[in-house]
Amino acid sequence: MTPDVLLVIFAALLGLLVGSFSNVLIWRLPRGESIAFPPSHCPNCDHRLGVTDLVPVLSWLSLGGKCRYCRAPIKARYPVVELLTGLGYGVIAALFPPLVVGWGALGLMVLFTILLVGSAIDLDTYTIPDELTLPGTALGILFGFLNGRAGAEGLPDLAGAVQGALLGAGLVVAINQFGSWVLRRFRERSFPESPIGYQQISLALLAGAWLGPWWGLGAALLSAAVNGAARRAVRVPELLTLGGLLVSVVLGSAGYGPGMILMVQGALAAAGATSLVAGVYWWLKYRGRSADEGADEGADEPADASAMGFGDVKLAAVIGAFLGWERLLLTLVVAVFAGALFGVAQLAMKRENRVKFGPFLAVGALVAMIWGAQIIQGYRDGLGL
Repeated sequence: MTPDVLLVIFAALLGLLVGSFSNVLIWRLPRGESIAFPPSHCPNCDHRLGVTDLVPVLSWLSLGGKCRYCRAPIKARYPVVELLTGLGYGVIAALFPPLVVGWGALGLMVLFTILLVGSAIDLDTYTIPDELTLPGTALGILFGFLNGRAGAEGLPDLAGAVQGALLGAGLVVAINQFGSWVLRRFRERSFPESPIGYQQISLALLAGAWLGPWWGLGAALLSAAVNGAARRAVRVPELLTLGGLLVSVVLGSAGYGPGMILMVQGALAAAGATSLVAGVYWWLKYRGRSADEGADEGADEPADASAMGFGDVKLAAVIGAFLGWERLLLTLVVAVFAGALFGVAQLAMKRENRVKFGPFLAVGALVAMIWGAQIIQGYRDGLGL
């Protein structure tokens, strides 16, 4: 066997083991439990699992899908997650040979795990834990640094990872901001967050368009500081910020200011940076709470209509950090198209009208990871670029 084939086999075996750990994350993260303690145990009888109970896939098959100690059924999702992770890691090692791209291959495996775990949790709880997305964004930027050091072709370097993370979060949160504004019929928010939240993100969009991403972030942080000093949400009208952004884009297209492309880039990057700062703030404030506790608290607190979940914003940042901005755009195109088709199907079947967007982002990211280079090159060739 060649070294590349051996690495593919090793990666698939590693994936089976990581898939077993992924099941721990899927079960424990939404419940606010430690992922290390107590050791693996049956969720029904709490009996500690032995080594023979933890062999990926084979243990589930040998036990007939039931706990060895209490005979409670074990979800088929456990071996499915393990098999998918093994398959995914093997495919990544084959398409991105570790001997060629170096650490980048491991980074894509980490991304695959984040996408799979985040999707499974989103399907269960309509949430994507911050413990997954915020450290995931940092890891994506770290692997960008390693890619740059290794000269990995086709993967973002440090600057590309930072740009991808900011634009990923910024683009999805901009869609949310305007979508939510439409859902509210262009009325102002009734329940603005304090000290930092969606109003500051809208301000960052406008300021970033004219002043650039870092000044846009600065304007948002200044607004947050004012809220903190006043101990309440000092309103920043979205008619001014979101409406002003639309006017700014029109002016930019007419040749005023930095120009439309730079204005859009600055606005999205500023909004993305503000979103990540807000995400870190709220994560630290509510860290340790389970998804159920958050849902119970959220049920008691009034909230404005929202077009998308904030977890989707942070997951887009993760994808952008690992794959770069070009593959991120392809991810969003695939995710929006697939999500729209699923939403129409739900309406036709008269089922719930809420769409869990995280799994569609994950599918789009996998398409971009595997076929992104060919699709992007084909698009450029079609435009004669």
